[in-house]
Amino acid sequence: MPAIDEIDERIVWELCREGRIPNKELAERVGIAPSTCLVRVRALQQSGVLRSFHAQPDWASLGLPIEAIVAVRLKAQARAQIKTYAQRVITLPNVLNVFFLGGADDFLIHVACSSTGQLRDFVATELSLDSSVASTQTNIIFDHLIGVEHMAAGSVWADVRGTSTGAPRSS
Repeated sequence: MPAIDEIDERIVWELCREGRIPNKELAERVGIAPSTCLVRVRALQQSGVLRSFHAQPDWASLGLPIEAIVAVRLKAQARAQIKTYAQRVITLPNVLNVFFLGGADDFLIHVACSSTGQLRDFVATELSLDSSVASTQTNIIFDHLIGVEHMAAGSVWADVRGTSTGAPRSS
């Protein structure tokens, strides 16, 4: 694992909050020179700390106003198929994320659909009819807040590992 310091962590959190921030503004928020910031961002990308940058679409604007999380539990005899199941599900239309879990459920599947009818049909045909699935439980999402999007720029930084650096916290 690459060694990163407080400045690198602040860069990461600022980019999580706003991935398209101009380098000059990112440098100002973190308190370093733009050239230093650019070098650090490139090093974080090369080391694998920053794997990619993503857009966060408004699914309703794209005609998919219904989001849901579907908990899926596989049958005990299907445990050997966990990886292939996940690889199949992530390719299905409407699937945004697949989370492999430890605990009572095996997966949480985040989907966006055009209607509750489409959601019902998706769960019934694409998930529940799969011979490896023991059960599903669907939960409609009313709102989705993303923590880093709601942080104030320049917020106080507290490390999630218990030291003086790391993830931002509200002041």
